Amino acid sequence: ATTSPAKAAPPEPQPVAPTPKPVASPKPKPRPAAIANAPVDRWGWPVKGRIIRSYAEDVHKGIDLAGARGDQVRASAGGVVVYAGTGVTGYGALIIIKHNDTYLSAYGHNDELLAAEGEQVSAGKLIARMGSSGTDSVKLHFEIRRNGRPIDPATLLSSR
Repeated sequence: ATTSPAKAAPPEPQPVAPTPKPVASPKPKPRPAAIANAPVDRWGWPVKGRIIRSYAEDVHKGIDLAGARGDQVRASAGGVVVYAGTGVTGYGALIIIKHNDTYLSAYGHNDELLAAEGEQVSAGKLIARMGSSGTDSVKLHFEIRRNGRPIDPATLLSSR
């Protein structure tokens, strides 16, 4: 009898290392845009309302401006939003803008914040809507700080 050649057994499958799935790296938080250390050449009024409480060095570190709920709050000068939130006691919904290495401006007691941290804003840009968060009446609390120290904003604001 003739024998047929033996069929070769199929090769054993070799284990395949699983292809690693790409790991999503956490997205970095947006970094504030670099701002030039140029002086602020003009400070604009953030709202149209009149001053209802003046600056007092040891008692009231800014000015309060009258207005109606929902009135537009605009950046007094260009810069980068370095804070937008409600975590600073006594200011309600607050936006802080860094204008350069010397000046910051703060806008407190808003009902709605329209600018985000890290956002570059130009002078006059709509950044919030006026409200009464953290206080007993509708108003905008507005501060300007030079080298971290409050100064009277009325001395820097353009004449109306």
